[in-house]
Amino acid sequence: MIDTDELTERNVRFADGGSFVGLKLMPRGALTVIGCVDPRVDPSDVLGLELGEAAVIRNVGGRVTPATLATLEMLSKVLQARTGGPGPRDNHYAVLHHTDCGITDLAAFPGLLTDYFDVPATDLAAKAVTDPVAAVRVDVDILRQNLRAGVFVSGLVYDVTTGLIDIVVPPARVEA
Repeated sequence: MIDTDELTERNVRFADGGSFVGLKLMPRGALTVIGCVDPRVDPSDVLGLELGEAAVIRNVGGRVTPATLATLEMLSKVLQARTGGPGPRDNHYAVLHHTDCGITDLAAFPGLLTDYFDVPATDLAAKAVTDPVAAVRVDVDILRQNLRAGVFVSGLVYDVTTGLIDIVVPPARVEA
């Protein structure tokens, strides 16, 4: 088990490196990644992201849920408060799902999933819980319906066996 003493020691090494100095609140890569909490799929490692380059939102399955949309709305308000406007139009939102995801095991618990997605049981199949490729397409569509025009949205699936990503939905600008 990693305890707080170990975390403190690791933090001292991090702080000594100084890589955090001068970073801004807004990601310099204009990228937000929505990914899974699975420890095998840390977006920073999988995508080679550096500290300060992207905002990362992680939840079970890396899904776009009502809670994810609320988080994105709050981040938008922070951006507006800091910049006085909606922010750059070239922001990129990348959905990152992966193979062998634990959310597929939750298909046996539809009540949990209907609550998670805030949908009736009759709509649960449309969430494609057991198919990461289809699920990416579902979530990209949700983002396109809920994000402001001008930003980019893409969808990726990471293969936990090969370590490679597949672009399922190439980046495309959200239209009005």
